[in-house]
Amino acid sequence: MSDWFYLLPQAILCAGGLAALGLGAVLLRPAPGLQLGGALLFLAAAGAIVLALPAAGPVLDDMLAFDGIVRFYQLLILGSAGLSLLFASRYASLRGLAGDELYALVLFATLGMLLLAGAANWVIFVLGLELFTLCLYVLIALDRGRRTSLEAALKYFVPGAAAAGCLIFGVALIYAATGSLDLASSLASTAAGDVASFGPGLAGLALILLGVGFKLALAPFHLWAPDVYQGAPAPVAAFLATGSKVAVYAALLRLVAALPADAWQALAPVFWLLSAATLLAGSLPALTQTRVKRLLAYSSVAQMGYLLLALLAYPAAGPAPVMFYAAAYVLMDLGAFGSLGLLSPVSGDLDALEGFAGLGRTRPWPAAVLAVSLLSLAGLPLTMGFVGKFVVFVAVVRAGYPVLAGIGILGAVVAAGAYLRVLGALYFGRPVHAGQGQPPGPAAYVALGLVGALIVLLGIVPGPLLGLLR
Repeated sequence: MSDWFYLLPQAILCAGGLAALGLGAVLLRPAPGLQLGGALLFLAAAGAIVLALPAAGPVLDDMLAFDGIVRFYQLLILGSAGLSLLFASRYASLRGLAGDELYALVLFATLGMLLLAGAANWVIFVLGLELFTLCLYVLIALDRGRRTSLEAALKYFVPGAAAAGCLIFGVALIYAATGSLDLASSLASTAAGDVASFGPGLAGLALILLGVGFKLALAPFHLWAPDVYQGAPAPVAAFLATGSKVAVYAALLRLVAALPADAWQALAPVFWLLSAATLLAGSLPALTQTRVKRLLAYSSVAQMGYLLLALLAYPAAGPAPVMFYAAAYVLMDLGAFGSLGLLSPVSGDLDALEGFAGLGRTRPWPAAVLAVSLLSLAGLPLTMGFVGKFVVFVAVVRAGYPVLAGIGILGAVVAAGAYLRVLGALYFGRPVHAGQGQPPGPAAYVALGLVGALIVLLGIVPGPLLGLLR
């Protein structure tokens, strides 16, 4: 029965989501502070249990895995959800979006992400992926009064449904070829299968990688990202860009770790091409963007390229570079999208580049966190992004991919030009609307301070975290 304790974090999140819906049904208009406090309490309780549970191999009849890497990614997902809610609380309250569905959907989505990050069985893999994806469809369309929000949800739903169909069909092919739903053993059997089973198994693996590539917005499956990020409410875009990507990336890392050495050598060129294409597809278009949310969407695509770089180095360098850059990515994108939402007027998210002119002087605190996040995304020194990129490039060169490291450095230099345009508008432009944006509120101040401080602190003193990860 002790195996069932490994489902406690997910059970707590499920209870929290039901409690949020029940509170909304009973009180009709519950106070936003009560809803936020309750949601954060459930997230904190789940995080405490994730920390307390001992590492173990596959549990619950090999359905779930819980090792140090799973623990790290689950804590990262829970932190992303908590910070997203802190940014979203006042944003949603001022716009009439802070109903029980916001908090319930975030908790249910986080539940799916935890399942996906620890999946050791294809059924749990698909269940977790589809649970959080369905919640994100609704969260993106939460602002029903804005046509762009509904359009973004539709643009995410239609190709997302097609990608999910490909992924589930791929799982069916692997099951047909191997007779197993266990993630590790089915992949090992596919790689070592006979002539009859090798073809279906390989086709299934390709379809699964296609579905994962869409969820991570890898090139050439990334074209949905700019439109969806632009139309989604800013805090929802923050959660979409961080929690969902980290969960899918944790699952991809488990897939790579389960592959035999010869199968990984055959797949490495595919990941090489995907990484190079994603870096360029995210960095080059960002230079021409005049809409900041689209710029951040392309930036998110490029960051997935850097995570693929770390994935290529994983067999040689271990998990530390992968995990450190994932943490840096979560903080950078949360800071960028969260502060953008706080700078935005109630009438709609601030997006046009000229609208940011002078906000560094009129709205200093949110603008400062946005600036720090952009500098970190650009990989400038004294930020966590610089350390993350440095660690990844060193690992990639040592793993034998110097050309790919050069492409990554070139992409970082190109993308820096796009970020500097936003910084120039913030601090050197003439203010257009001096009073625009929402007063942050206590919860948003906590999120701003925490994200900004961690980006700088872990950029100056990264040693303790890197040592812990190693």
